[in-house]
Amino acid sequence: MGGAVVDEGPTGIKAPDGGWGWAVLFGCFVITGFSYAFPKAVSVFFKELIREFGIGYSDTAWISSILLAMLYGTGPLCSVCVNRFGCRPVMLVGGLFASLGMVAASFCTSIIQLYLTAGVVTGLGLALNFQPSLIMLNRYFSKRRPIANGLAAAGSPVFLCALSPLGQVLQDHYGWRGGFLILGGLLLNCCVCAALMRPLVAPKAGGGPRPQQTSRRLLDLSVFRDRGFVIYAVAASIMVLGLFVPPVFVVSYAKDLGVPDTKAAFLLTILGFIDIFARPTAGFITGLKKVRPYSVYLFSFSMFFNGFTDLTGSTASNYGGLVVFCIFFGISYGMVGALQFEVLMAIVGTHKFSSAIGLVLLMEAVAVLIGPPSGGKLLDATHVYKYVFILAGVEVLTSSLVLLLGNFCIRNRPEASKPEAATSASEEEKLHKAPVDMRVDSREVEHFLKAEPEKNGEVVHTPETSV
Repeated sequence: MGGAVVDEGPTGIKAPDGGWGWAVLFGCFVITGFSYAFPKAVSVFFKELIREFGIGYSDTAWISSILLAMLYGTGPLCSVCVNRFGCRPVMLVGGLFASLGMVAASFCTSIIQLYLTAGVVTGLGLALNFQPSLIMLNRYFSKRRPIANGLAAAGSPVFLCALSPLGQVLQDHYGWRGGFLILGGLLLNCCVCAALMRPLVAPKAGGGPRPQQTSRRLLDLSVFRDRGFVIYAVAASIMVLGLFVPPVFVVSYAKDLGVPDTKAAFLLTILGFIDIFARPTAGFITGLKKVRPYSVYLFSFSMFFNGFTDLTGSTASNYGGLVVFCIFFGISYGMVGALQFEVLMAIVGTHKFSSAIGLVLLMEAVAVLIGPPSGGKLLDATHVYKYVFILAGVEVLTSSLVLLLGNFCIRNRPEASKPEAATSASEEEKLHKAPVDMRVDSREVEHFLKAEPEKNGEVVHTPETSV
Protein backbone atom coordinates (compact mmCIF):
# COMPACT_ATOMS: atom_id res chain seq x y z
CA MET A 1 0.00 0.00 0.00
CA GLY A 2 1.38 3.40 -0.87
CA GLY A 3 0.36 6.98 -0.63
CA ALA A 4 1.60 10.43 0.26
CA VAL A 5 1.20 12.01 3.64
CA VAL A 6 -0.81 15.07 2.81
CA ASP A 7 0.06 17.26 5.78
CA GLU A 8 3.49 15.88 6.67
CA GLY A 9 6.22 18.39 6.01
CA PRO A 10 9.20 17.71 3.76
CA THR A 11 11.83 15.32 5.06
CA GLY A 12 14.18 16.95 7.58
CA ILE A 13 11.95 19.92 8.41
CA LYS A 14 12.84 21.32 11.82
CA ALA A 15 10.20 21.26 14.55
CA PRO A 16 9.31 24.84 15.64
CA ASP A 17 9.30 23.91 19.36
CA GLY A 18 6.93 26.78 20.01
CA GLY A 19 5.00 29.37 18.03
CA TRP A 20 1.87 27.78 16.60
CA GLY A 21 2.94 24.59 18.35
CA TRP A 22 1.40 25.93 21.58
CA ALA A 23 -1.98 26.07 19.82
CA VAL A 24 -1.43 22.50 18.65
CA LEU A 25 -0.57 21.55 22.25
CA PHE A 26 -3.82 23.10 23.50
CA GLY A 27 -5.79 21.14 20.90
CA CYS A 28 -4.00 17.93 21.91
CA PHE A 29 -4.76 18.67 25.58
CA VAL A 30 -8.50 18.93 24.82
CA ILE A 31 -8.54 15.86 22.56
CA THR A 32 -6.66 13.74 25.13
CA GLY A 33 -9.10 14.87 27.80
CA PHE A 34 -12.15 13.88 25.76
CA SER A 35 -10.62 10.58 24.59
CA TYR A 36 -9.66 9.19 28.00
CA ALA A 37 -12.21 10.87 30.28
CA PHE A 38 -15.36 10.45 28.16
CA PRO A 39 -15.66 6.63 28.51
CA LYS A 40 -15.53 7.05 32.30
CA ALA A 41 -17.74 10.14 32.43
CA VAL A 42 -20.71 8.48 30.70
CA SER A 43 -20.90 6.00 33.57
CA VAL A 44 -22.84 8.59 35.62
CA PHE A 45 -25.81 7.91 33.31
CA PHE A 46 -25.78 4.13 33.89
CA LYS A 47 -28.38 4.06 36.68
CA GLU A 48 -30.84 5.98 34.50
CA LEU A 49 -30.21 3.60 31.61
CA ILE A 50 -30.74 0.59 33.89
CA ARG A 51 -34.08 2.03 35.00
CA GLU A 52 -35.08 3.02 31.45
CA PHE A 53 -34.32 -0.27 29.69
CA GLY A 54 -34.65 -2.73 32.59
CA ILE A 55 -31.12 -4.11 32.20
CA GLY A 56 -28.21 -4.91 34.50
CA TYR A 57 -25.10 -2.88 35.32
CA SER A 58 -22.90 -5.20 33.28
CA ASP A 59 -25.03 -4.44 30.20
CA THR A 60 -24.55 -0.69 30.55
CA ALA A 61 -20.83 -1.11 31.33
CA TRP A 62 -20.37 -2.40 27.79
CA ILE A 63 -20.84 1.18 26.53
CA SER A 64 -17.59 2.28 28.21
CA SER A 65 -15.86 -0.94 27.15
CA ILE A 66 -16.83 -0.43 23.51
CA LEU A 67 -15.66 3.20 23.64
CA LEU A 68 -12.23 2.13 24.91
CA ALA A 69 -12.05 -0.79 22.48
CA MET A 70 -12.71 1.56 19.55
CA LEU A 71 -10.16 4.06 20.87
CA TYR A 72 -7.44 1.41 21.01
CA GLY A 73 -8.51 -1.16 18.43
CA THR A 74 -8.90 1.22 15.48
CA GLY A 75 -5.26 2.32 15.70
CA PRO A 76 -4.17 0.85 12.34
CA LEU A 77 -7.25 2.31 10.63
CA CYS A 78 -6.36 5.75 11.99
CA SER A 79 -2.77 5.30 10.77
CA VAL A 80 -3.96 4.48 7.26
CA CYS A 81 -6.33 7.48 7.21
CA VAL A 82 -3.65 9.89 8.48
CA ASN A 83 -1.06 8.62 6.00
CA ARG A 84 -3.56 8.95 3.16
CA PHE A 85 -5.47 12.15 3.93
CA GLY A 86 -3.47 13.99 6.60
CA CYS A 87 -4.13 14.78 10.26
CA ARG A 88 -6.48 17.75 10.02
CA PRO A 89 -9.09 16.26 7.64
CA VAL A 90 -9.17 13.01 9.63
CA MET A 91 -9.69 14.90 12.89
CA LEU A 92 -12.49 17.03 11.42
CA VAL A 93 -14.35 13.89 10.33
CA GLY A 94 -13.64 12.29 13.71
CA GLY A 95 -15.11 15.28 15.56
CA LEU A 96 -18.30 15.02 13.51
CA PHE A 97 -18.53 11.26 14.16
CA ALA A 98 -18.03 11.72 17.92
CA SER A 99 -20.74 14.38 18.09
CA LEU A 100 -23.25 12.60 15.84
CA GLY A 101 -22.83 9.39 17.83
CA MET A 102 -23.94 11.03 21.08
CA VAL A 103 -26.71 13.03 19.40
CA ALA A 104 -28.07 9.83 17.81
CA ALA A 105 -27.75 8.04 21.16
CA SER A 106 -30.18 10.53 22.73
CA PHE A 107 -32.93 9.12 20.47
CA CYS A 108 -32.18 5.42 21.07
CA THR A 109 -34.89 3.06 22.27
CA SER A 110 -32.73 0.00 23.12
CA ILE A 111 -29.38 -0.78 24.66
CA ILE A 112 -28.15 -2.33 21.37
CA GLN A 113 -28.72 0.99 19.63
CA LEU A 114 -26.68 2.69 22.36
CA TYR A 115 -23.84 0.23 21.75
CA LEU A 116 -23.78 1.23 18.08
CA THR A 117 -24.16 5.00 18.55
CA ALA A 118 -22.53 6.02 21.87
CA GLY A 119 -20.14 3.06 21.67
CA VAL A 120 -19.04 2.40 18.10
CA VAL A 121 -19.68 5.74 16.33
CA THR A 122 -18.54 8.03 19.15
CA GLY A 123 -15.60 5.73 19.93
CA LEU A 124 -14.47 5.80 16.31
CA GLY A 125 -14.76 9.58 16.27
CA LEU A 126 -12.62 9.95 19.39
CA ALA A 127 -10.04 7.54 17.95
CA LEU A 128 -9.83 9.57 14.72
CA ASN A 129 -9.01 12.61 16.88
CA PHE A 130 -6.69 11.14 19.49
CA GLN A 131 -4.03 9.52 17.34
CA PRO A 132 -3.61 12.37 14.78
CA SER A 133 -3.34 14.93 17.59
CA LEU A 134 -0.36 13.05 19.05
CA ILE A 135 1.22 12.84 15.59
CA MET A 136 0.93 16.60 15.13
CA LEU A 137 2.36 17.22 18.60
CA ASN A 138 5.36 15.08 17.64
CA ARG A 139 5.89 17.16 14.49
CA TYR A 140 5.73 20.52 16.25
CA PHE A 141 7.97 19.70 19.22
CA SER A 142 11.43 18.17 19.44
CA LYS A 143 13.55 19.69 22.21
CA ARG A 144 10.47 20.52 24.28
CA ARG A 145 8.62 17.35 23.35
CA PRO A 146 8.75 15.69 26.82
CA ILE A 147 7.12 18.65 28.58
CA ALA A 148 4.66 19.01 25.67
CA ASN A 149 3.66 15.36 26.06
CA GLY A 150 3.28 15.82 29.81
CA LEU A 151 1.04 18.86 29.43
CA ALA A 152 -1.08 17.18 26.76
CA ALA A 153 -1.46 14.04 28.90
CA ALA A 154 -2.72 16.19 31.79
CA GLY A 155 -5.91 16.69 29.78
CA SER A 156 -7.10 13.25 30.89
CA PRO A 157 -7.38 13.88 34.67
CA VAL A 158 -8.49 17.50 34.18
CA PHE A 159 -11.40 16.53 31.93
CA LEU A 160 -12.29 13.57 34.14
CA CYS A 161 -12.66 15.92 37.11
CA ALA A 162 -14.83 18.24 34.97
CA LEU A 163 -16.94 15.87 32.86
CA SER A 164 -18.13 13.58 35.65
CA PRO A 165 -19.77 16.37 37.73
CA LEU A 166 -21.07 17.98 34.52
CA GLY A 167 -22.69 14.69 33.49
CA GLN A 168 -24.38 14.42 36.88
CA VAL A 169 -25.75 17.97 36.59
CA LEU A 170 -27.03 17.34 33.07
CA GLN A 171 -28.74 14.15 34.17
CA ASP A 172 -30.43 15.88 37.12
CA HIS A 173 -31.76 18.72 34.96
CA TYR A 174 -32.36 17.17 31.54
CA GLY A 175 -32.32 13.40 32.01
CA TRP A 176 -30.00 11.02 30.19
CA ARG A 177 -31.38 11.90 26.75
CA GLY A 178 -30.86 15.62 27.21
CA GLY A 179 -27.47 14.97 28.74
CA PHE A 180 -26.35 12.88 25.77
CA LEU A 181 -27.59 15.58 23.38
CA ILE A 182 -25.64 18.32 25.16
CA LEU A 183 -22.52 16.17 25.40
CA GLY A 184 -22.80 15.56 21.65
CA GLY A 185 -22.74 19.31 21.08
CA LEU A 186 -19.77 19.60 23.44
CA LEU A 187 -17.85 17.04 21.37
CA LEU A 188 -18.05 19.38 18.36
CA ASN A 189 -15.16 21.20 20.03
CA CYS A 190 -13.03 18.37 18.63
CA CYS A 191 -13.57 19.97 15.21
CA VAL A 192 -12.26 23.28 16.59
CA CYS A 193 -9.17 21.47 17.85
CA ALA A 194 -8.78 19.85 14.44
CA ALA A 195 -8.72 23.30 12.82
CA LEU A 196 -5.69 24.14 15.00
CA MET A 197 -3.64 21.30 13.47
CA ARG A 198 -1.98 23.38 10.78
CA PRO A 199 0.42 21.36 8.59
CA LEU A 200 4.09 22.29 8.73
CA VAL A 201 5.39 23.85 5.51
CA ALA A 202 9.10 24.22 4.76
CA PRO A 203 10.29 27.65 3.62
CA LYS A 204 11.48 28.01 0.04
CA ALA A 205 15.21 27.42 -0.34
CA GLY A 206 16.91 30.38 -2.03
CA GLY A 207 13.84 31.34 -4.01
CA GLY A 208 13.58 27.85 -5.47
CA PRO A 209 10.74 25.39 -5.14
CA ARG A 210 9.93 23.87 -1.76
CA PRO A 211 11.27 20.35 -1.12
CA GLN A 212 8.79 17.72 -2.24
CA GLN A 213 7.04 15.54 0.29
CA THR A 214 8.25 11.98 0.49
CA SER A 215 6.01 9.04 -0.31
CA ARG A 216 4.89 6.99 2.69
CA ARG A 217 3.19 3.64 3.08
CA LEU A 218 -0.35 3.79 4.38
CA LEU A 219 0.65 1.38 7.18
CA ASP A 220 4.39 0.97 7.61
CA LEU A 221 4.95 -2.53 9.02
CA SER A 222 8.72 -2.11 8.79
CA VAL A 223 8.64 -0.82 12.39
CA PHE A 224 8.56 -4.47 13.46
CA ARG A 225 12.14 -4.77 12.17
CA ASP A 226 13.16 -2.43 14.95
CA ARG A 227 13.83 -4.55 18.03
CA GLY A 228 13.33 -1.52 20.23
CA PHE A 229 9.78 -1.07 18.95
CA VAL A 230 8.97 -4.76 19.42
CA ILE A 231 10.20 -4.70 23.03
CA TYR A 232 8.24 -1.52 23.72
CA ALA A 233 5.04 -2.93 22.20
CA VAL A 234 5.26 -6.16 24.21
CA ALA A 235 6.03 -4.31 27.46
CA ALA A 236 3.21 -1.78 26.92
CA SER A 237 0.70 -4.55 26.20
CA ILE A 238 1.60 -6.40 29.41
CA MET A 239 1.46 -3.13 31.36
CA VAL A 240 -2.07 -2.31 30.17
CA LEU A 241 -3.29 -5.66 31.56
CA GLY A 242 -2.91 -4.31 35.09
CA LEU A 243 -2.60 -0.53 34.71
CA PHE A 244 -6.32 0.28 34.66
CA VAL A 245 -7.43 -2.33 37.22
CA PRO A 246 -6.84 -0.43 40.53
CA PRO A 247 -8.87 2.69 39.58
CA VAL A 248 -11.77 0.40 38.64
CA PHE A 249 -11.80 -1.51 41.95
CA VAL A 250 -10.43 0.95 44.54
CA VAL A 251 -13.86 2.44 45.38
CA SER A 252 -15.41 -1.00 45.80
CA TYR A 253 -12.37 -2.03 47.86
CA ALA A 254 -13.03 0.88 50.23
CA LYS A 255 -16.72 0.02 50.53
CA ASP A 256 -15.78 -3.58 51.31
CA LEU A 257 -13.73 -2.23 54.24
CA GLY A 258 -16.83 -0.45 55.56
CA VAL A 259 -16.02 3.05 54.25
CA PRO A 260 -19.11 5.24 53.51
CA ASP A 261 -19.97 5.70 49.83
CA THR A 262 -19.10 9.42 49.74
CA LYS A 263 -15.67 8.93 51.28
CA ALA A 264 -15.02 5.93 49.03
CA ALA A 265 -15.82 7.94 45.87
CA PHE A 266 -13.50 10.72 47.10
CA LEU A 267 -10.55 8.36 46.58
CA LEU A 268 -10.81 8.81 42.81
CA THR A 269 -10.82 12.59 43.28
CA ILE A 270 -7.57 12.33 45.23
CA LEU A 271 -6.05 10.09 42.57
CA GLY A 272 -7.10 12.43 39.74
CA PHE A 273 -5.88 15.56 41.53
CA ILE A 274 -2.41 14.09 42.05
CA ASP A 275 -2.39 12.84 38.45
CA ILE A 276 -2.99 16.38 37.14
CA PHE A 277 0.31 17.61 38.56
CA ALA A 278 2.29 14.39 38.13
CA ARG A 279 2.07 14.36 34.33
CA PRO A 280 3.51 17.83 33.55
CA THR A 281 6.14 17.34 36.26
CA ALA A 282 7.24 14.03 34.76
CA GLY A 283 7.38 15.64 31.32
CA PHE A 284 9.51 18.52 32.64
CA ILE A 285 11.97 16.17 34.36
CA THR A 286 12.25 13.99 31.24
CA GLY A 287 13.04 17.06 29.15
CA LEU A 288 16.16 17.91 31.17
CA LYS A 289 19.37 17.45 29.14
CA LYS A 290 20.92 15.01 31.61
CA VAL A 291 17.74 12.97 31.96
CA ARG A 292 16.35 12.79 28.44
CA PRO A 293 18.93 10.29 27.07
CA TYR A 294 17.69 7.90 29.75
CA SER A 295 13.96 8.40 29.18
CA VAL A 296 13.51 4.68 28.52
CA TYR A 297 14.91 3.83 31.95
CA LEU A 298 12.70 6.49 33.54
CA PHE A 299 9.66 4.95 31.84
CA SER A 300 10.69 1.53 33.12
CA PHE A 301 11.07 2.96 36.62
CA SER A 302 7.60 4.55 36.46
CA MET A 303 6.12 1.16 35.53
CA PHE A 304 8.00 -0.51 38.38
CA PHE A 305 6.84 2.22 40.77
CA ASN A 306 3.23 1.71 39.66
CA GLY A 307 3.40 -2.07 40.07
CA PHE A 308 5.06 -1.80 43.48
CA THR A 309 2.33 0.66 44.55
CA ASP A 310 -0.33 -1.89 43.58
CA LEU A 311 1.37 -4.56 45.70
CA THR A 312 1.64 -2.31 48.76
CA GLY A 313 -1.94 -1.10 48.23
CA SER A 314 -3.14 -4.67 48.56
CA THR A 315 -2.11 -4.56 52.24
CA ALA A 316 -4.33 -1.57 53.05
CA SER A 317 -6.73 -2.36 55.88
CA ASN A 318 -8.40 1.03 56.45
CA TYR A 319 -9.38 4.26 54.69
CA GLY A 320 -6.09 5.99 55.55
CA GLY A 321 -4.12 3.24 53.87
CA LEU A 322 -6.20 3.59 50.70
CA VAL A 323 -5.67 7.38 50.68
CA VAL A 324 -1.89 6.85 50.82
CA PHE A 325 -2.22 4.25 48.05
CA CYS A 326 -4.17 6.69 45.82
CA ILE A 327 -1.55 9.42 46.33
CA PHE A 328 1.35 7.21 45.25
CA PHE A 329 -0.71 5.55 42.52
CA GLY A 330 -1.59 8.98 41.14
CA ILE A 331 2.10 9.90 40.98
CA SER A 332 3.16 6.68 39.24
CA TYR A 333 0.10 6.65 36.97
CA GLY A 334 0.86 10.23 35.91
CA MET A 335 4.47 9.33 35.17
CA VAL A 336 3.40 6.43 32.96
CA GLY A 337 0.83 8.60 31.16
CA ALA A 338 3.36 11.34 30.45
CA LEU A 339 6.15 9.05 29.25
CA GLN A 340 4.47 6.27 27.26
CA PHE A 341 4.12 8.13 23.96
CA GLU A 342 7.24 10.25 24.48
CA VAL A 343 9.35 7.07 24.61
CA LEU A 344 7.60 5.63 21.54
CA MET A 345 8.31 8.85 19.62
CA ALA A 346 11.97 8.64 20.61
CA ILE A 347 12.22 5.01 19.48
CA VAL A 348 10.64 5.16 16.01
CA GLY A 349 11.08 8.82 15.03
CA THR A 350 8.66 11.26 13.40
CA HIS A 351 8.13 9.57 10.04
CA LYS A 352 7.15 6.15 11.39
CA PHE A 353 5.27 7.33 14.46
CA SER A 354 1.87 7.46 12.71
CA SER A 355 2.09 3.74 11.90
CA ALA A 356 3.83 2.74 15.14
CA ILE A 357 1.23 4.26 17.46
CA GLY A 358 -1.60 2.61 15.53
CA LEU A 359 -0.03 -0.81 15.84
CA VAL A 360 0.77 -0.33 19.54
CA LEU A 361 -2.78 0.78 20.31
CA LEU A 362 -4.14 -2.28 18.51
CA MET A 363 -2.00 -4.58 20.65
CA GLU A 364 -3.06 -2.70 23.79
CA ALA A 365 -6.74 -2.99 22.80
CA VAL A 366 -6.64 -6.73 23.49
CA ALA A 367 -5.09 -6.12 26.91
CA VAL A 368 -7.64 -3.40 27.74
CA LEU A 369 -10.49 -5.84 27.13
CA ILE A 370 -8.79 -8.62 29.14
CA GLY A 371 -7.40 -6.68 32.13
CA PRO A 372 -10.39 -5.40 34.16
CA PRO A 373 -12.63 -8.41 33.35
CA SER A 374 -9.88 -10.81 34.49
CA GLY A 375 -9.68 -8.88 37.76
CA GLY A 376 -13.46 -9.18 38.08
CA LYS A 377 -13.30 -12.94 37.50
CA LEU A 378 -10.63 -13.29 40.18
CA LEU A 379 -12.77 -11.25 42.57
CA ASP A 380 -15.83 -13.41 41.85
CA ALA A 381 -13.79 -16.54 42.58
CA THR A 382 -12.08 -15.34 45.77
CA HIS A 383 -14.19 -12.41 47.03
CA VAL A 384 -10.90 -10.84 48.20
CA TYR A 385 -9.83 -7.49 46.71
CA LYS A 386 -6.27 -8.03 47.89
CA TYR A 387 -5.67 -10.65 45.19
CA VAL A 388 -6.94 -8.33 42.45
CA PHE A 389 -4.39 -5.67 43.38
CA ILE A 390 -1.61 -8.26 43.64
CA LEU A 391 -2.42 -9.56 40.14
CA ALA A 392 -2.37 -6.02 38.72
CA GLY A 393 0.93 -5.26 40.44
CA VAL A 394 2.61 -8.41 39.15
CA GLU A 395 1.50 -7.64 35.58
CA VAL A 396 2.85 -4.07 35.66
CA LEU A 397 6.10 -5.16 37.34
CA THR A 398 6.57 -7.79 34.63
CA SER A 399 6.20 -5.16 31.92
CA SER A 400 8.82 -3.02 33.65
CA LEU A 401 11.30 -5.90 33.68
CA VAL A 402 10.59 -6.74 30.02
CA LEU A 403 11.38 -3.16 28.99
CA LEU A 404 14.46 -2.89 31.22
CA LEU A 405 16.00 -6.25 30.29
CA GLY A 406 15.14 -5.77 26.62
CA ASN A 407 16.95 -2.45 26.65
CA PHE A 408 20.02 -4.03 28.23
CA CYS A 409 20.03 -6.76 25.57
CA ILE A 410 20.27 -4.25 22.71
CA ARG A 411 22.24 -1.51 24.49
CA ASN A 412 25.22 -2.06 22.17
CA ARG A 413 23.12 -1.66 19.05
CA PRO A 414 24.05 2.02 18.44
CA GLU A 415 27.57 0.84 17.68
CA ALA A 416 26.21 -0.91 14.61
CA SER A 417 25.50 2.47 13.10
CA LYS A 418 29.17 3.54 13.24
CA PRO A 419 29.98 2.25 9.72
CA GLU A 420 27.03 4.25 8.42
CA ALA A 421 28.29 7.30 10.29
CA ALA A 422 31.73 6.81 8.71
CA THR A 423 30.10 6.54 5.29
CA SER A 424 28.21 9.77 5.92
CA ALA A 425 31.46 11.46 6.99
CA SER A 426 33.23 10.35 3.80
CA GLU A 427 30.34 11.63 1.74
CA GLU A 428 30.59 14.95 3.54
CA GLU A 429 34.30 15.19 2.73
CA LYS A 430 33.55 14.52 -0.94
CA LEU A 431 30.98 17.28 -0.95
CA HIS A 432 33.39 19.73 0.63
CA LYS A 433 35.99 18.82 -2.00
CA ALA A 434 33.64 19.71 -4.84
CA PRO A 435 35.13 21.75 -7.72
CA VAL A 436 35.12 25.52 -7.31
CA ASP A 437 32.67 26.02 -10.18
CA MET A 438 30.14 23.69 -8.52
CA ARG A 439 27.91 25.53 -6.03
CA VAL A 440 26.77 23.20 -3.25
CA ASP A 441 23.86 24.43 -1.14
CA SER A 442 24.63 23.78 2.54
CA ARG A 443 20.97 23.03 3.20
CA GLU A 444 21.04 20.29 0.58
CA VAL A 445 24.15 18.81 2.22
CA GLU A 446 22.49 18.90 5.63
CA HIS A 447 19.34 17.30 4.23
CA PHE A 448 21.46 14.60 2.51
CA LEU A 449 23.35 13.80 5.70
CA LYS A 450 20.14 13.64 7.77
CA ALA A 451 18.38 11.45 5.26
CA GLU A 452 21.28 9.02 4.79
CA PRO A 453 20.81 6.97 8.01
CA GLU A 454 17.17 6.27 7.13
CA LYS A 455 18.03 4.82 3.74
CA ASN A 456 16.48 1.41 2.96
CA GLY A 457 14.12 1.74 5.95
CA GLU A 458 16.90 1.22 8.53
CA VAL A 459 16.57 2.90 11.91
CA VAL A 460 19.61 4.53 13.48
CA HIS A 461 19.55 4.56 17.26
CA THR A 462 21.00 7.12 19.62
CA PRO A 463 21.41 6.71 23.39
CA GLU A 464 17.94 8.27 23.72
CA THR A 465 16.34 5.73 21.41
CA SER A 466 18.38 2.68 22.28
CA VAL A 467 15.43 0.59 23.46
